Amino acid sequence: MNAVAIEARGLGKRYGRSWALRDCSLSIPGGHIVGLVGPNGAGKTTFLSMAVGLSTPTAGEVRLLGAHRAGSPDALDMVAFVAQDAALYRNLTVSDMLRVGRSLNRRWDERTAQDRLAELGIPLDRRVGALSGGQRAQVALSLALAKRPGLLVLDEPLAALDPLARHEFMSSLMAAVAEDGVSVVFSSHVVAELERVCDYLVVLQDGRVQVSGGVEDLTAEHHVLVGPADQADEVAALLPVVRERRAHAQAHLLVRCAEGFPVPPGWQHHPVTLEEIVLTYMREPAAAALPGPKAVAR
Repeated sequence: MNAVAIEARGLGKRYGRSWALRDCSLSIPGGHIVGLVGPNGAGKTTFLSMAVGLSTPTAGEVRLLGAHRAGSPDALDMVAFVAQDAALYRNLTVSDMLRVGRSLNRRWDERTAQDRLAELGIPLDRRVGALSGGQRAQVALSLALAKRPGLLVLDEPLAALDPLARHEFMSSLMAAVAEDGVSVVFSSHVVAELERVCDYLVVLQDGRVQVSGGVEDLTAEHHVLVGPADQADEVAALLPVVRERRAHAQAHLLVRCAEGFPVPPGWQHHPVTLEEIVLTYMREPAAAALPGPKAVAR
């Protein structure tokens, strides 16, 4: 297993006078399911398009699976990409799509694709345009996995799916990862799904990396303290506060500290979910969590 799935160094992409991504340096470990999140316009799709070789960086570079330059023939052989709209030829049958995949990929595994589609009950003679949104997403995932990639990249694959189709898609993805050991990076706005399947998180904000780390580490290092509002300033002066909310008599402070830190007298300590962490950082663009616990602006 490669130690690094995606490594970006000073990566940037400019459109006209505006930078969609700038000075992005990031190392995503291999063997993980990585969730890439951030508000609209944060640079997620730009980052992924450069990682899979669909776009050329304005600055910096990105390498895949340890050494392969993004967009190179070796990288293209080892990476599979599923776009938000499951880019398939709607007038072709599923069997035709398999034939296209077979002709374009040197590492193609026809049996893997056919077995997955048969298990999902998707007929090979059905036109892609006649399939449901969930079925089209499953066809796109089957084509991607049939490449036998070392890295699978998905850009908002759940956006157009209903809750049942999202659950089925993620379940089949998890099964494929467990069977093949492929590294996965996918962007999504459905944070609840990320919490269920991801073990590594990257948050982009304004074209830069804001948070990066293992999900277990991040949830262990973030805590909510609830206590008297008139003591909030004193507590905030002692601990790295990511975000605070104050009512008339009570304050809620989300702090980032190592486990076992002393809870101030009179305050209650509560764990946080991954969704709370993601939403907090998205609401606080100036806050950062790289590479470990550090003081952040209140």
